[in-house]
Amino acid sequence: MGFIRRFLLPKEVDFDRAMLEQAQVARRMVEALHGFCTRADEDAGSTVEDLARRAQEIRRRNMQELLDVFITPYDKESIYRMITQLDWIALAVKHFRLEVAVYPVSPLGGHEPILGLLREMARALEDGLADLGKVPLERTSGEVDRIATLYDEVVSHCARAAGALDPDLGCKELLLHRDLLAQLKEVARRIRVAANTLEDMAIKVV
Repeated sequence: MGFIRRFLLPKEVDFDRAMLEQAQVARRMVEALHGFCTRADEDAGSTVEDLARRAQEIRRRNMQELLDVFITPYDKESIYRMITQLDWIALAVKHFRLEVAVYPVSPLGGHEPILGLLREMARALEDGLADLGKVPLERTSGEVDRIATLYDEVVSHCARAAGALDPDLGCKELLLHRDLLAQLKEVARRIRVAANTLEDMAIKVV
């Protein structure tokens, strides 16, 4: 049977595990970003960069596995979208970290609620992927709805934070602060889009 499985049967890949591993790294990046910005933890900033490299390695591996297999638990297009969207979450966090490093402004300034919401969104997405195909569709849809609600809260917080910026900061500094807020909103948007694909995949396995 070992010979048959190895040489004759189509290759099988545990894409549930593969996608979950990618989501776990993305969630860890969001949590490290939270620590970096709320506690000015430089070690957390380095962790973001290390995890960004790990995220790229996992993405490349998952894409290669997807190219090599014939049989998948979901349609290949859905798996491709999830792999790509999880990668975009990691990239969005990485890009925020880059902006913080090069912009001559502080990433702090009362944005802790936004970062806390991002952390909740990333955890909910990871939980949804961990439960994919194992729980009723209603439960997965509930997680997706929760992510959608959290996304709305992030957008509201970002809008209020942008509106509350002190005009006396100067045009350049105001624009830099708005860029940082926009990038935080981009992290949330990427998680929201990935949640949509999660729900699509859950529907297809019912």
